[in-house]
Amino acid sequence: QVQLVESGGGLVQAGGSLRLSCAASERTFRHYAMGWFRQAPGKEREFVAAIKWSDGSTYYAEYYVDFVKGRFTISRDNAKNTVFLQMNSLKSEDTAVYFCAASRQGLRLADFGSWGQGTQVTVSS
Repeated sequence: QVQLVESGGGLVQAGGSLRLSCAASERTFRHYAMGWFRQAPGKEREFVAAIKWSDGSTYYAEYYVDFVKGRFTISRDNAKNTVFLQMNSLKSEDTAVYFCAASRQGLRLADFGSWGQGTQVTVSS
């Protein structure tokens, strides 16, 4: 288990930006695939973005679901054991609790064995 703590959520106007952070306790953090998920009230949890080593472990590959492409960017700072989600051009439908999660490699929901507590993002229209 990797301990994860999210921060950076809050209230923002539509069209605005927020940067979420997720701090990890694991010393081998740089080898974990990290993902961001979100869950709106009454809705199922959905994948947002992920970052992981390429097949050859030569660089970090980024993955995004269609509804955030061009607006959100995932990144990581391995020296600080932290992953970020930069969210731009926010829409009211982005309102949700955002969770970060860690996986040894896979990007399926079941592959993420460690989860943060979530941080609330509210976008006003």
